[in-house]
Amino acid sequence: MKKTQSYQILNYRVIIEPETVSGKTVYNAFCPTLEVSDYGDSVDEVLKSIKDGILLAIECLVEDGKSVPVDQTEQQIVATASVRLPLNLRPVFAT
Repeated sequence: MKKTQSYQILNYRVIIEPETVSGKTVYNAFCPTLEVSDYGDSVDEVLKSIKDGILLAIECLVEDGKSVPVDQTEQQIVATASVRLPLNLRPVFAT
C-alpha cells in the first residue's frame, strides 16, 4: 500500500528583476519575508531555485525552534508608483 504524504502550502512574495552581467541577462529573485535571494539564467530557473532556498530557510528555522514568518499574500497589494519629475531637476540615474 502506498503511503500518502500530507503537506501544507505556504505562499511567499518573490521579487524578480533582470540584470545584465557580462552582456548576458540573468534574473535575481528575492523573498523579503525570509531574506532569501538567488539568481538564474531564466525566470523559470530562478523561481525553482528560490523555492528551494525558501524551503531550506524554513527547515533551518524549524530545526532552530524559531517561528516561521509567512506572507499573507491574499491581503497584500503590490503596486508601482509613477512620479512626475520636474524638468529643472537633473538627476544622475544609477544603471
